[in-house]
Amino acid sequence: MGKTRPAPTTGDQAQTGDQAYALDMLRSCSDNPSGFLAMNDGNLIFRAPDIDGVVFYRNVGKCWIQFGGPVAAPADRGALLDQFCAAAKQANRQVVAVQVPESDAPIYADRGMVVNQFGMSYAVELADFGLGGKKFVKLRNKIARAGRLGVKTFEAQPEQYAAELAELDRVWLRSKGRFTREMKFMVGEMGGSAQPLRRLFVATLDDRLIGYISYSPVYGSRAGWLHDLSRRVPDAPAGVMESINLYAIDRFREAGVPWLHFGFTPFTGLDPQHGLPTGNRRIDGLFRLLAVKGKALYPSQSQLEYKMKWHPNYLTPDYISYTGKLSARLVYSILKVTNVI
Repeated sequence: MGKTRPAPTTGDQAQTGDQAYALDMLRSCSDNPSGFLAMNDGNLIFRAPDIDGVVFYRNVGKCWIQFGGPVAAPADRGALLDQFCAAAKQANRQVVAVQVPESDAPIYADRGMVVNQFGMSYAVELADFGLGGKKFVKLRNKIARAGRLGVKTFEAQPEQYAAELAELDRVWLRSKGRFTREMKFMVGEMGGSAQPLRRLFVATLDDRLIGYISYSPVYGSRAGWLHDLSRRVPDAPAGVMESINLYAIDRFREAGVPWLHFGFTPFTGLDPQHGLPTGNRRIDGLFRLLAVKGKALYPSQSQLEYKMKWHPNYLTPDYISYTGKLSARLVYSILKVTNVI
């Protein structure tokens, strides 16, 4: 591809060089709607000496937990995955890949790795989007009620509301329950080195910050923005988040943005037709159980209900894959990296 690989460096220079190179690879090679989330601070970057590409991962216990598929030209992804798995084996680590896009799942299956559908990603094409018609009547009414109450929506810079955002996050998390922990790894973040590339839209009521949505860039064949982190205060009026999102959609459409992605929701859209030959039946059964009974672990159904309000017209399965055998250690590592425990 003719990319220039940064020379090996040490310390902060190595991190800066790797991140710049990784972002360049995401922009030129990634077709994963959630791919930008790999730029979260704390992720490690694997590079092969003879391949233009990167693999994002975290070292947790005895596992290397990879986010998304290998980011490289399609013809190089298999070879890059092979080198990543070889390095993990040399380090005595088991490879677990989460949120692998549909286009990359066969690469893992071809290498004999277990591959199971993990959930589904959702997106709306914006070119002809509008809230007209009966299917949007409830959504229109919620947004209108919020407006009549005086809710205001606009785009903001995080530094304008730094203290308010931090307090909103604290209150939001506490409202989920005393022992609830904020999800990590498979969701975005506020702050960090990649923050300048995100966009923040907020809602206020009587000059009080009552909600926000952070959007991350999406590259590839369905380029646009990813509806990522969203928070609101517990006493916010109904329709606040919908009002923020509609305001953002209007700004995106004005700029000619083709797609709004709602991202990945685990344990949703599970269907045998999305299965691959190396799938594990026990994992399929576990995920189906979590889809019905797993509210305490992850609020998949409430997330799905919000996304379906917008009538997404592009749905694609995401996968989880791993080397070796399913073990308690593997499950613990996944729960640890996502901050569930």
